[in-house]
Amino acid sequence: MNNDLLKIYETFSSIQGESTYAGIPCFFIRLAQCNLRCSYCDTVRAQGLEHYREVHADELAIQAAASGLKLVEITGGEPMLQRDGVCTLAERLLSTKSQKVLIETNGSCDLSYLPDEVIRIIDWKTPSSGEANKMYEPNFRQLRPVDEVKFVLSDEKDYRFALEKIRTFHLDLQTSNILFSPVYGALQGADLAAWMVRDKVPARLNLQIHKYIWDPNKEGV
Repeated sequence: MNNDLLKIYETFSSIQGESTYAGIPCFFIRLAQCNLRCSYCDTVRAQGLEHYREVHADELAIQAAASGLKLVEITGGEPMLQRDGVCTLAERLLSTKSQKVLIETNGSCDLSYLPDEVIRIIDWKTPSSGEANKMYEPNFRQLRPVDEVKFVLSDEKDYRFALEKIRTFHLDLQTSNILFSPVYGALQGADLAAWMVRDKVPARLNLQIHKYIWDPNKEGV
């Protein structure tokens, strides 16, 4: 198997829509295939292997450099299903020391293989996703201050679940980057904000700003 080849769904330049990097121009590398089927998934076409092309890690690094952007995100799908290739890609991207590299991952795969310089943005799947029992818990016991944990919330049950995980895993003692993201069209940001203020939650309200800038169903933005 060629570890330099990756199955890519799409690459594009846009505005980072989520995380503490929201609003910053970013080059995205979206890999195909995911092992989860979350109820609120907004990249359904990237879940399988019906739509992909194989691209060498070196070519992807060239595309990222050509974008002229200082922030690169590897996402999916679930990037860690192509673990060896993703680690190779991350090393290529980091080798120039001119770009910051993020990875957004669904929390179900071991992230310890990644180069230390890669910033992890890890979803902790909530009950409404249907995949809350698929998390690889060591990921959440080995966080670094630069890493981020995102809870995507559909309702108050999800919110209470997230509070319990913060307490149980002492997430706020490991990183200040805990994100509460309301599912677009399901949970009102105003309601979530009110709960967070009421409960003095050690987290950040994280709206998916790309869904407010563009059509919420549009890909490649």
